[in-house]
Amino acid sequence: YQVGRTGAVTPVANLKPVVLAGTTVKRASLHNANEIARLDLHEGDTVYVEKGGEIIPKIIGVNGEKRAVGTAPIVYPSVCPECGTALVRQEGEAVHYCPNEDGCRPQIVGKLQHFIGRKMMDIQGMGDETMETFYKLGLLRKIADIYSLKDHQEELKGLARFGAKSIDNMLAGIEQSKSKPFEKVLFALGIRHVGETIAKKLAQHFKTI
Repeated sequence: YQVGRTGAVTPVANLKPVVLAGTTVKRASLHNANEIARLDLHEGDTVYVEKGGEIIPKIIGVNGEKRAVGTAPIVYPSVCPECGTALVRQEGEAVHYCPNEDGCRPQIVGKLQHFIGRKMMDIQGMGDETMETFYKLGLLRKIADIYSLKDHQEELKGLARFGAKSIDNMLAGIEQSKSKPFEKVLFALGIRHVGETIAKKLAQHFKTI
């Protein structure tokens, strides 16, 4: 079960590797609890897989004849697999969410990674691995912490793989990001349902944060 930056919990099937349309497939998204129920999936099932649009592997059915006797149906978790918080499911929505956005590691790291992305704040000298590392070290816990990294230069210099030049480049990239327009900042914050287009429209209407 993968937890995304918005808290959405996506079930992923781990498969015995199989070559399909030229690539080896080991995993396939199961989308949500409804899909698992619709397929009537059990642990260890033999499944039919196809590539949607020739790219993304998708489970389309179960081979009931190959199901082992006594296997248990897959039960969707009631708590977050990462932080143990009780999952919520909004009425009319198929997806389960972890509401612990301030304390659930993949949500925090995912938001940080989204914020620095090319279409968002485009912070040069930072990447997804950097965000993961800085989170593990306790340097980053929320987006605002990115702008306090300049106060931790001694700690940064002590890190493996971070030379003085790369630290300078990163801090310069953070400083440059302060000149990004409001619509980029709004999109970068990773608010649920606020993508690039909505952020642009909101910025045009409200003008300032």
